[in-house]
Amino acid sequence: MTIKDLPPDARPREKMLARGPSALSDVELLALLLRTGMAGKNVFQLAQELLSTFKGVAGLLHAGTAELQRIKGLGPAKRAELAAVLELARRGLKEQLQVQEAFHTPDAVKHYFQLQLAHKDHEVFAVLFLDSQNRLKAMEELFRGTLNQTSVYPREVVLRALHHQAAAVVLSHNHPSGSVQPSRADEALTQTLKAALALIDVRVLDHVIVGQGQALSMAEQGLV
Repeated sequence: MTIKDLPPDARPREKMLARGPSALSDVELLALLLRTGMAGKNVFQLAQELLSTFKGVAGLLHAGTAELQRIKGLGPAKRAELAAVLELARRGLKEQLQVQEAFHTPDAVKHYFQLQLAHKDHEVFAVLFLDSQNRLKAMEELFRGTLNQTSVYPREVVLRALHHQAAAVVLSHNHPSGSVQPSRADEALTQTLKAALALIDVRVLDHVIVGQGQALSMAEQGLV
């Protein structure tokens, strides 16, 4: 069955225009974006396959280009459209953090880091540099690879904070394994950076650990 085979009031586009996007299921929203399926697989089946493969909308949004290329029926045009949606989501959250206090919107911070880091297959250490009102000034990925106290250099973090004239920072790194539980090394690194940044009067508000489809705030766990 294709979208055209459905009654007009059951077609995703008509249904959304009449009742709003919240009336559509995840499969219907994705089918609306994809528009067409392929031989032997209609657009709804393709949408369901994508959601099943990536374990839901969050996983799909965090999927990398290489992962999307492995899905049969997802050609360059469809991959480009999904990438565009992801980039719009990133930019929307970035704009939100630029005008609102990041410390007062922890969920937005976690979602922003998820969109930036969750799809990466290697560890990345990133920092949000904030102004005196805790609004976003800049975000930088500073280190990559296996992260520990010897590969994340406090001096470099301090220099970048001075460069951005930051009053506060939010630290983040991803766990490609999927678990977001902080290790002893994560806790030690947080305290090392907190002490180094305190010397230049820059506060560490949080350290967010990102996994596929989830994120953990160490501040919410009382670890910052």
